[in-house]
Amino acid sequence: MMGKLPGTMENRLISASRASLCAALFIVPAAVAAQAADQQQTAELIDTVTIIGHASDVADVPGSAHVIDSEELDVFIETDILRVLRSVPGVYVQEEEGFGLRPNIGIRGSGLDRSARIALLEDGVLIAPAPYSAPAAYYFPTPRRMHALEVLKGPAAVIIGPRTTGGAINMISTPIPKAAGGRIDLRIGEYNNNDAHLNFGRRGERVSWLLETVQSASDGFKHIDGPIGGNTGYVLQDYVAKLQIDSAPGKAVYQSLRFKTGYTQQTSDETYLGLTEDDFAVDTNRRYAASAGDVFDSEHAQVQLSYVIDPGDNWRGKITAYRNDFKRNWYKLQSVNGTSIGDVLDDPATYAIELEFLRGATSPDDAITKRANNRSYDSQGVQAQLEWDFGFGDKEIALTAGFRIHRDEEDRFQHDNAYRMEDGALVLTTAGAPGSATNRVSRANVRAFFAATEIRTGKWIFTPGLRVENIDMRRLDYSTADPSRGAGPINNRSNSVSTVIPGMGALYRLSPEWRLLVGVHKGFNPPAPGSSANEESSLNIEFGVRFNSGEVSFESIYFINDYDNLVGTVTESTGGGGNIGEQFDGGEVTVSGLELSSSYDWTIGRIDVPLRLDYTWTTKAEFGSAFDSEFDPWGDVTAGDELPYIPEHQLRVSAGLVTERWRLNLAASYIGKLRTMAGQGAYVAAESVDAHVVWDLIAAWQFTPRLSTYVKVDNLLDESYIAARRPAGIRPGLPRTAYLGLRYSL
Repeated sequence: MMGKLPGTMENRLISASRASLCAALFIVPAAVAAQAADQQQTAELIDTVTIIGHASDVADVPGSAHVIDSEELDVFIETDILRVLRSVPGVYVQEEEGFGLRPNIGIRGSGLDRSARIALLEDGVLIAPAPYSAPAAYYFPTPRRMHALEVLKGPAAVIIGPRTTGGAINMISTPIPKAAGGRIDLRIGEYNNNDAHLNFGRRGERVSWLLETVQSASDGFKHIDGPIGGNTGYVLQDYVAKLQIDSAPGKAVYQSLRFKTGYTQQTSDETYLGLTEDDFAVDTNRRYAASAGDVFDSEHAQVQLSYVIDPGDNWRGKITAYRNDFKRNWYKLQSVNGTSIGDVLDDPATYAIELEFLRGATSPDDAITKRANNRSYDSQGVQAQLEWDFGFGDKEIALTAGFRIHRDEEDRFQHDNAYRMEDGALVLTTAGAPGSATNRVSRANVRAFFAATEIRTGKWIFTPGLRVENIDMRRLDYSTADPSRGAGPINNRSNSVSTVIPGMGALYRLSPEWRLLVGVHKGFNPPAPGSSANEESSLNIEFGVRFNSGEVSFESIYFINDYDNLVGTVTESTGGGGNIGEQFDGGEVTVSGLELSSSYDWTIGRIDVPLRLDYTWTTKAEFGSAFDSEFDPWGDVTAGDELPYIPEHQLRVSAGLVTERWRLNLAASYIGKLRTMAGQGAYVAAESVDAHVVWDLIAAWQFTPRLSTYVKVDNLLDESYIAARRPAGIRPGLPRTAYLGLRYSL
């Protein structure tokens, strides 16, 4: 007997009656061996790698899961992943440069910095530059080429690993179309924004393919002081190719070989230098003269090769080999007069002279230091999984088991250059030797195994799961006077972690519309290579209710993440405050909250009115013990201090008017007041961000079934707000920005 619950995590077990709704990893169509047409349909449907499946399948997932499908992504046609994720309860985001190029995403209090504390995947493969040894997401897949997103926050994250404390986000790339076809989407906007998204592919009997590109650029909305100035935007080029070769129609066993490759290049004129409170009040979009020339250059290449076998019986399997290479050099302001820019912006009165140098006042030689944060990463491995469906009495059971053999590495080879500020212009005075600031390599070797079972009996669905992670890590520090590394490392530190991560979800179907669910699993985050910190561990519990009548849907889930030990990592993006890469044990921490989401599809005559509300109430997010740390967002902690960058309330409300020819959609995102440093009691202005509301609007008109146009306005009311106070000073959110777009379906 075949299991019917969609997805025991990295793939979905979808019944034939629902197959037309889902683009899932493994689907068992009826009579594949007998009918060539069925095999063709199978090849189309299993092209896209998903964990959950389709949004309609979430109702029977015994855990907290959320799908943003292609229809939802097409409503606001976002280029910023942070705007997309505002619609997912329990997900916290922190803006940085206004475009979402290097997003900071956290789930259920996991921590937001560079999305390093959640699992990020593209098409089921870990996509962070070095997911184990250096997971900070300085590379993030281009949202424009994503077909759907899946967010897993409960026991479902156990199968993904390794970072199960918060959960996982799987980004699903554009699938090969069902027939020859594609899309052209062109957009222009304010600040010289221009964006082109093009794809075209063809599905054949045995050979199918897809070509896709995103070309995007902006001059930026900030302006730099001084006679030189410069852009504050970005240029992004993204290319993807897919090739799929299927077995001949009519074969008894369906087999498929899939190849995917991609290349992304990005140059963004971005800095870590923000503004003082007084300067922000006068001009929110100002940048100081010393940040001129700060630039982030990166290249990312990915390759995936998969083999799929499906005999049309009660089992199926897949194995994937993958490699990701990422190189980046963020050349940016580091210090002034030997003082970090974070310290200067935190205390401008004490460092008044240094602040004036940043603004453009003439300085001595070597007063301004810029660092070439030159790093390269590679991530490669093999992952496989096997599914087996069977029955036992009146029970339907689906068993999934698999492994991941993985290796990744980060290579830091950084140097500093020194400048003199002269009447608002930087003059190079001392050039540093390559590797003279940082010269080190961090590595991780991983062996991971998992097993998950989905059991259906009566009105119950159970999903017990287990993951085993064996991680060997090493950090090699080389002399900064030995750029060739010929003398070998001067410091060799290693550490290992072996852990078992269990999880269990249960769902009870009260009626066709109502579901009750409960889940419990172990949260885990590995320490960094060579770290003396302990592994991060927690007990994560959730329980809730779902309702779905077709027109009306509602979900309410209460979660508790009870940390035995929360780990903090010193990075430049959190403001520094210690040796970069150093980790601190934060001890016991409790994060709990309520996640609500609801939607109502209302119809007035010939006008559809979709209404949606998503709300997160974080009832508690605080430390359980006192300690001192050099981790800037924590500092000296007292028991009861609240975690930074976690608002108590966040809300998103959206509504639309939709007809056959035109539509109008409006969304409002509210972020409550939050702390930027650990603390309690009354909010301190310099250590908090005020609540704010941002409205987004889009209006679209369909000329023909293939051709449409749209006008999109982000931050419709031009709300001026503080997005963050880290890493060094106040950073503004994106001001009102209007776009005009044209779409054509091929």
